[in-house]
Amino acid sequence: MVTTWSSWPGRSTGPRIAHRVEVQRDLPVPMPDGVVLLADRYVPRGAVRPPTVLIRSPYGRRGMFGLMYGRAFARRGFQVVMQSCRGSFGSGGLPSPLDEHDDGLATLAWLRGQPWYGGSLAMHGPSYLGYAQWAIAAEAGPDLRAMATSVTASQFRDAAYVGGAFALESSLIWTTLTATIDSPFGALTAPRRTRRATLSGRPLAELDVLSAGRAVPFFQDLLTHHADPAAYWGRRDFSASVGEVEAAVTMVGGWYDVFLPWQVKDYLAMRAAGRRPQLTIGPWYHADVRQTRAANADALAWFRAHLMGDLSGLREQPVRIFVTGADEWRDHPDWPVPGMRPQRWHLRAGGGLDPGGPEDSEPDRYRYDPAHPTPALGGPVLLGNSEPRDNRRLETRRDVLVYTGPELREDTEMIGPVSAELYLRSSTGHTDVVVRVCDVHPGGASYNVCEGVRRLTPGDPAADADGVRRVEVDLWPIGHRFRRGHRIRVHVAGGAYPRVARNLGTGDPLGTGSAMVIADQEVFHDPSRPSAVVLPLVPR
Repeated sequence: MVTTWSSWPGRSTGPRIAHRVEVQRDLPVPMPDGVVLLADRYVPRGAVRPPTVLIRSPYGRRGMFGLMYGRAFARRGFQVVMQSCRGSFGSGGLPSPLDEHDDGLATLAWLRGQPWYGGSLAMHGPSYLGYAQWAIAAEAGPDLRAMATSVTASQFRDAAYVGGAFALESSLIWTTLTATIDSPFGALTAPRRTRRATLSGRPLAELDVLSAGRAVPFFQDLLTHHADPAAYWGRRDFSASVGEVEAAVTMVGGWYDVFLPWQVKDYLAMRAAGRRPQLTIGPWYHADVRQTRAANADALAWFRAHLMGDLSGLREQPVRIFVTGADEWRDHPDWPVPGMRPQRWHLRAGGGLDPGGPEDSEPDRYRYDPAHPTPALGGPVLLGNSEPRDNRRLETRRDVLVYTGPELREDTEMIGPVSAELYLRSSTGHTDVVVRVCDVHPGGASYNVCEGVRRLTPGDPAADADGVRRVEVDLWPIGHRFRRGHRIRVHVAGGAYPRVARNLGTGDPLGTGSAMVIADQEVFHDPSRPSAVVLPLVPR
């Protein structure tokens, strides 16, 4: 099935009747430790104990949030409870980012004791609001009938330390956003303040003060626990229980979203457990208003089906993806899509790229200098437009290897997971490898499609007798058509700054390290060391 962008899930699903809405403000919700959280309740006038939609958020419960979630769903017959997380917008206690398990379960217990609770429940929300759902979903009980999660995942550890590197820009943006959200235009200025701080050259441990105006414990925790993430993230990681969630789950993500790889992993975990979740991936970035509208429409249809018995808004196939380059929506029975097969595109001498076998060749070389880190043009970031950008300026740098395939004789679609296998020798044990796939248009413009990073440490991965290491890099998944006459291009570099913190080459602590070591890198692509990118070919 193919649908166009404009016809994708109806902008208004469900009943034509819109209810008037009443609002109860600042309901006190007691926690076991004595802290009181505040919630607003949006009620469709005249409805008697209708299904409840719970939304837990650190970003407030009024203004645009109240309109988008509270009033929008109450107008369609649901009562909505919007609660401010601990330490935010009037709720008591100190902010405790990602500690949502205990407070979430206590909130469910409180809900069940209210005379207006009707016995059926859904949860909704994007990003942190979606993570708050996963934190309690496996233990929520049978009255949790449905969940609608968007641009989120059941754990944020891997997005914070993507490929073992530190996702500096997104982590600092969120730190700045939450520290300044009460101030005028705090959300609007967070990306600019973050970029200014990252370009200051100061040690990472000082950047929260430069960006947010004060030291932020959460940011310092991220830096401290980079070397040993399990100690901090163990009780904040709910990925192991995703398959135990019995509620019906729908997921909405974006090709340019920071959480997409791990959202897809959540989908696969539910499928492996025999569940039947729904997955939608559109041409959206994290803070894309188009994604918000689509996710709300998707949630409304999902909740009406699973809490009200109205199946009219459901689609036939559980997986719906937008194929970039083709500008088409596709419906499929599963992910990865049926018929997909991995295809190796080998790096070649002289900057070539080809699905044929590797050839005898000398390695390519580049030098990564952390004092002048390789920048990133485009790519997933928490706030700001992450849509593809022309990377030709980046490709002129000496610290970026560029491999370009032949002109395509027919449209070629790649839909699924992407990875790279590189054989690398470095002058230092501590270094990063960034791999990026681009679509080169006939006029020469080179637009990034997906990318990934891997941080290397001594012995991980192990080197052979010649000091060469086989490095596996996971890239973002894609759903893209490379059109006839276009070319596929691959970048290999040592950084993507400031989206990823630069690797200083020393192994010093992430927050305080300042000494820098230049890395001389060699990438091999001969038959015994066949460096390649693995693309998900879907035959026409």
